[in-house]
Formats: sequence, structure tokens, C-alpha cells
Amino acid sequence: MGDVSTLVIIGASGDLTERLLLPALADLLKTEPSRRLHLVGVGRTELTDAQWRRRVRAVFRDADADDAFASISSTPYLAVDATSATGIRTVVRSVPEGRLVLYFAVPPAAAAAACAALSPSDLPEGTVLALEKPFGEDAASAQQLNEVLLRLLPEEQVFRVDHFRGRSTVLDVLGVRFANRLLEPIWSAEHIERVDIVFDETLGLEGRAGFYDHAGALIDMIQSHLLQVMAVVAMEPPASLAETDVRDATSAVLRATRVWEDNAVRFSRRARYTVGTAGGEQMPDYVDEPGVDPSRETETLAQVTLEVRNSRWAGVPFTLRSGKALATKRAEIQIVLRPVRHLPVGFTGEPGPLSIRFSLGPDRVSVDIAVNGGEDPFVLHRSTLEADLGLGSQAAYMEVLAAILDGDAAMSVRGDAAVECWRIIQPIRDAWHRGDVPLEDYPAGSDGPDGWNVTPDAGPTDR
Repeated sequence: MGDVSTLVIIGASGDLTERLLLPALADLLKTEPSRRLHLVGVGRTELTDAQWRRRVRAVFRDADADDAFASISSTPYLAVDATSATGIRTVVRSVPEGRLVLYFAVPPAAAAAACAALSPSDLPEGTVLALEKPFGEDAASAQQLNEVLLRLLPEEQVFRVDHFRGRSTVLDVLGVRFANRLLEPIWSAEHIERVDIVFDETLGLEGRAGFYDHAGALIDMIQSHLLQVMAVVAMEPPASLAETDVRDATSAVLRATRVWEDNAVRFSRRARYTVGTAGGEQMPDYVDEPGVDPSRETETLAQVTLEVRNSRWAGVPFTLRSGKALATKRAEIQIVLRPVRHLPVGFTGEPGPLSIRFSLGPDRVSVDIAVNGGEDPFVLHRSTLEADLGLGSQAAYMEVLAAILDGDAAMSVRGDAAVECWRIIQPIRDAWHRGDVPLEDYPAGSDGPDGWNVTPDAGPTDR
């Protein structure tokens, strides 16, 4: 970390930079004061160097990281269109010597246009490109983007950012699974009945209609984040935690993944919220939100059931669900265990399905066990063992930035994995486009439409 890197944020005047990237950078420099870097802001908005510097300082102050600001050697701002050939070359040629990181905090199409305008000779040796999801719009466009990127740089210098693949979250799951004799042998279809991966929010659009109304819950969350989480849960044991081993293992899972029974109509669901109260706020109908086009029929809640067609997971449904404006915030991986093969006659009670649960942000693991005792030693009930695993997704973007600046690509999304994620959901998109899966409604602040939500003690329901 002794070398000074140059972090160029393209889209510096946008929401992602102010809301996530700059606070994450402040936390990183506060946590690791030995880091030194140049920070360059790039955007179409006209700002002076002084105005940009004041914005950065204000974010650092809000993050209680005033002292960390001294780790930034310089903070110039360039008002250029970085998606044009002239603009992106102006950016690259204006930065100081040293390792260059180009972080595209702009819509994916803009990032793709900027990369297409570059040639390998434009980029200094060791340059890193970081791009936000979604990577392409379908499998074909994702493959085309990969070809553009790989003409510029080797794969290990391309970071497709998925903060759900942040270092802590991945290592928490892998550590609990592989380092515990009680759990490592049971991680298969022989002992696991189903896996549910859920990211429910109480929040609504929060001004993101421009992006969200074109994406919806399926693309915004399931196609990218939750499929990546599923790949980590289901991966074969890697030889090491090095980039090649981890990404080979997760990509193999995605290549084996299909919609359950190849039936996208029966095993996918979609809905959108109507007027109600969620997260303490009154919500209008989704179609009445500013910037929403009702004719797109964008879903705000999506649920799909998938299978991983290999010997470890054959017959285990993986249900992925995400939605907005719901009653309860829930971000977790739930691994539901099969019942024991035989229970001696004489025990009574209903401990119910036993699970291993990973809560995401703050990260926590809980393991259910059936125990007896109390007034009647023959009666079984469920008890839960819990352990805190750290901040998890609260520090996700900080970990993303640290990995990018360190050149550690292990937790980023590899190009082939990005293509596979689009391939997995394409039958669902096709079924929805044909109207074969109805778009249901649910009141904001509810658990979703009746009869199909994934709950801690019940698996996916089937139409």
C-alpha cells in the first residue's frame, strides 16, 4: 500500500458517488491511514476544483474522517464527457503517473461506450477498470462488453463490481461452511432440503425511477446480486481463496444453474406495490411514482426457483426473492435442513424445520438445533445458536474499493459469470414478456401477495 494510486471516478457528480463511493473511501482511508492516493473527479456537470474538493471534504466530515482527507494527495475535477473518445483520452492523459484505477460510476451503457472508445495504447500499464452492474442487457451484450474489455486489459484487471460479493460476506459464508466439522459434511442434497436467498426492503424507489423502472427487481437484484450469493453458497470447495480458484468455483455453479424443471411460468412470480405505508412512509401506487411508465409493467417484487444441476445439489430448490416497499426488512441466506431419518418413538413436540441462516448486514450466523429438557424431557423444541460475524454489507463498498486499489479480483464478477447470470434469467424474462406470468399487486407495507412469499419456516409455494 506504499505506492500512490490514482482513483478516477467517472460520474463524480452523481448520486452513486456521493451516497456510496465517497463515504466508502472516507471509511477506507480512516481504517487504513497508510494508504495514499490521488482522487480525480470526472463528470459532465461544471464544477471547479475547489467546488469538487469541498464536496469531498463534506462527505469525509460527515463520515467522521476529517483526518483521513490528508491521505489524498490531490483532488482535481475534469468537466468532460468521458463516454466520447476525446473525453476519455483527456481523462487518462491528465492523471499523474502511477497505478491508474478508472471507476465508472455511470450507467452501464455509458461505461461500455467509454471503454469502446479506448485502445490498449491509451492505458498505462497496470490500469484497472471498475464497472457497476448490470453488465450488459442480456447474454449477447454482456459477451460483447467482455470482448471490448479484454481487448484493453487482462481479465484480472477488470472489476465488475458487485458489493454483495464484498470480501467479508463471501469469507463469512466460506469460513462457517469449510472450517467447521459439523457443517462441512452436510453441505449437499443429502442433508439440505432447500435454500432461500431473500433481500426484502421496506424502502421504495428513493428517486431511482430512471434506472429501476427499466430494470425491476429481477434485473436489479436477482440477476446480479442474489445469483452471485447463490454461487458462493453452492460452490465446490476451492483449493485456495485466490482469485482463480474462487471464481472458477462460483462460475461452475452458474453454468449448472437452470430454472426449476425448466418451467419459468410455474416457478417465477412478479408483483408491484400499490398504495400503503412501508418503513414508516406513505407510499403511492408504484405506477404513480415520478418517472414511472406504467406500460412497462415493471415488477417491484420478484421470486424465482432455480436448481443447480450437479451431483451435490440435485433435487434442492434454490429460491431467490427480492422486493421493495415490504413490511419487513430481511436480508438473509436460509439453508433448511432435511428431517432426521429416524426419531426414536417416545419423543414429542414440534421443533419445526431446522435451518442455518446467514443474515447480511450486519453479518450473523444462526444454527437451529432440536433439544429436549425442561418440565418434560420427552418434549422436543427448537433452540438457536448465534454468532456475530462483523459489519458485513455495511462496509461492502469500502471492501470493494480496497480490493480494486489492491488489485485483488477474487471477489469481483468474472466475465463468463456475468454472461451466465443473464442466460439463467432469460427464460423468465421471455415468459414475463409474453404475459404468461401475471403481474400481481401487493399493498406497500405488506408481506407481498398472499400465498407466495418465502417465510423462515416455509419454502416456495407452487402454483
